[in-house]
Amino acid sequence: MNVWELIVLAWQGIVANRMRSSLTVLGIVIGIAAVIALLAIGYGAKLESDRQIQALGLNLIFIRPGAQNAGHVSMGMGSSVGLTMADVEAIRDVCPAVAEVAPGYDSQQQVQFAGQNTSTNISGTVPEYTKIRNFHPESGRFISQTDMDHSTRVCVLGQTVVDNLFSPEENPVGKKVLIRGEFFDVVGVMERKGVTAFRDMDDQVFVPLSTAYNRVFGFNAVKGKTVQYILVQAKSEEDALPAQFQITNLLRLRHHIRPPNPDDFYLRTQKDLLQTSEAMSSVFTLLLGSTAGISLLVGGIGIMNIMLVSVTERTREIGIRKAVGASHRDILMQFVVEATVLSLTGGIVGILLGIGSSQAINYFTQWKTEVTPISVIMSFGVSILVGLFFGIYPARQASKLDPIVALRAE
Repeated sequence: MNVWELIVLAWQGIVANRMRSSLTVLGIVIGIAAVIALLAIGYGAKLESDRQIQALGLNLIFIRPGAQNAGHVSMGMGSSVGLTMADVEAIRDVCPAVAEVAPGYDSQQQVQFAGQNTSTNISGTVPEYTKIRNFHPESGRFISQTDMDHSTRVCVLGQTVVDNLFSPEENPVGKKVLIRGEFFDVVGVMERKGVTAFRDMDDQVFVPLSTAYNRVFGFNAVKGKTVQYILVQAKSEEDALPAQFQITNLLRLRHHIRPPNPDDFYLRTQKDLLQTSEAMSSVFTLLLGSTAGISLLVGGIGIMNIMLVSVTERTREIGIRKAVGASHRDILMQFVVEATVLSLTGGIVGILLGIGSSQAINYFTQWKTEVTPISVIMSFGVSILVGLFFGIYPARQASKLDPIVALRAE
């Protein structure tokens, strides 16, 4: 028998048992659709994370204080008091690969307006912050150098803070909000940045660092005071590594750190964050794909079970075919092709359903999905392999039947 005759014969067998065949195909459809949809979610999450990190540029460097040790136990990154405004000025003045520097100090505080209040992050920073983080005001303005020099009580609100304190039609710019018992003039509202993998960028209030030290955090002067972090922008992506080298050597020299003593600061580049994000996203995608693969395995076992039942029910048919000259190979190929057609049909429907589900998830939820050609090709190939793998054993059982015994079967 040629391949076309085998396909026609297999299709006739499938059509003759519509309900059983439909249930068999359903298992493959669900498995393939789940694989494509979950891989699309995982890959979409990876692309979104990479986009958010790359939007800041790969020439960004984060510096935080190192870990303080208490009784030979590390208290974690940022627990030591190691970075000061003097360090910030030294990095700006001494390191030739550095373009901009923005120190910062954050604290969780209550912000009030007209009977409404919200707990948010108060971020004391400098005018260069917007350029380094690519994060700009949507209305009004950001902190100016004049605000820094005179420690003026002004603030710039994030969109989440605006939503929590003001009505939708109300313009916050020009209003006064209460922060730790003192009124601050709202001079700007930041553009909506959204939630990143690390924090809600919209749930914060920016104030001049000098004002934050004097009015919010309880310090008396900016000079010599500690900072929680330093953001550094290298002149270009190629200058990121030289800037990292220059900053490390400068801070070790300023902090009197000699080998083999560890640094009392922690330095990471945007590229490091991107690599970490990609590694985490790969694990996430692998877990999603493995979970979906289990359902595909269950669908394959369903095909084998149905085909074994089919062999039992069609024993007499097999005996007649052998009696009229069908060879061992013909019987084997008939059932293999039948299983392959079932899984192939399920694979095609599953691919269409998986792509449709991914688009629906993207449309109705906040999840970003991305269907990749490799996931579609892999799913199509797996659907064929499932039919072959789980169809061979039942087919062998059918081909081994003795024609005399098969003809006597009821």
